[in-house]
Amino acid sequence: MLWSYSTHSPVTMSFSGKYQLESQEGFVEFMKAVGLPDDMIEKGKEIKSVSEIEQNGDQFKVTVTTGPKVLTNSFTLGQETEIETLTGEKVKAVVNKDGNKLKVVLNKITSTTELVDENTLVNTLTLGSLVYKRISKRLA
Repeated sequence: MLWSYSTHSPVTMSFSGKYQLESQEGFVEFMKAVGLPDDMIEKGKEIKSVSEIEQNGDQFKVTVTTGPKVLTNSFTLGQETEIETLTGEKVKAVVNKDGNKLKVVLNKITSTTELVDENTLVNTLTLGSLVYKRISKRLA
């Protein structure tokens, strides 16, 4: 069979692709709160990071390249795994999927990555009342 149609709605899009950071909100305050040094915060403000996501069913590999720093995490939805955070700390966590959203709690930080449409990826990190939002557009 060449064509298959699903009756499930809403349509679940694949996260697979390369996305470049377009804009961000709350970066400096958030990075200070998680303990990133000021010089790294200054450098990081202007860098347009690229996120590459490979999705194969429930298995994901996410590579984020920010200047010379490359952060790669692999995980299977619903299974505990070790995830490296922005600060280089390794944390055991479980990533769950809810529609077009991936959610994970790393220590006190909640991360939600949402595929808003086929070309827009929004990553929201929340720490208490602080919110850091990253909007990325699909490159490939």
